[in-house]
Amino acid sequence: MWNDKAVSVVLMTFAERDSIRGVIEGFFATGVVDEVVVVDNNAEPGTVEEVLATRAHLVHEPRQGYGHATRRGLEEATGDLIVISEPDGTFLPADLHKLLVYSGECDVVLGTRTTRELIWTDANMDWFLRWGNWAVAKLIEVLFNTNHLSDVGCTYRVLRKPVAKQVASAMTVGGSHAGVEIMLLAITSGVRMVEVPLNYLPRVGLSSVTGNRLVAIRVGLRMLQLILAVRRRSPGRRVRPPAFTVARSALSEEAHEQLPL
Repeated sequence: MWNDKAVSVVLMTFAERDSIRGVIEGFFATGVVDEVVVVDNNAEPGTVEEVLATRAHLVHEPRQGYGHATRRGLEEATGDLIVISEPDGTFLPADLHKLLVYSGECDVVLGTRTTRELIWTDANMDWFLRWGNWAVAKLIEVLFNTNHLSDVGCTYRVLRKPVAKQVASAMTVGGSHAGVEIMLLAITSGVRMVEVPLNYLPRVGLSSVTGNRLVAIRVGLRMLQLILAVRRRSPGRRVRPPAFTVARSALSEEAHEQLPL
């Protein structure tokens, strides 16, 4: 629980047999996670056994792809705050607290892996991936007039339940570039969102996307196509959430009461 709100973590797995159990246990060890939903997306042999040795809830998504698995996980999660993360060891479960701190004020809290001081030795974030993610994020920031964005590919994020369910119902991308679709759906819906720097660690095993430069480029091109397509069909002016307001009359009365005699 976090501020009386149940917290669910969604993990999609394909090639994370050697790391997933430790990640699940790490999230439960934070003391704020009530539920971990693992989506078996045709995972490698032995993965299911690792998951079943934990308290996680396991579901199977036969349609291959990050987007299909993410949508299934968002549909299955029951918490008031739904966390999307990775089971490959690249993220610290303890960093969840950083994201949750802003969940009281924002509907969506995004992580970023591009803060140089938080990129660990041997993490898969070379100059090409770091600046590529930054550049595409800045393109979104300019095209949609958003607040600060610096990482289009970070998949560690928190969504309030209504937003998560709305996103799941609207998702159309089944492949690896679904992460940017989630970001765009949040932006165009006008919800309040913020980005938070996170630690980024070396992956356990090889990524099927960022582990191959050509595959990473193809995913990046699909992201760009999606961004431009969404921008073409979006209103000219982005709907923004209203600014927070201060109850000045109440503050004035309180200040008056505290004045010395």
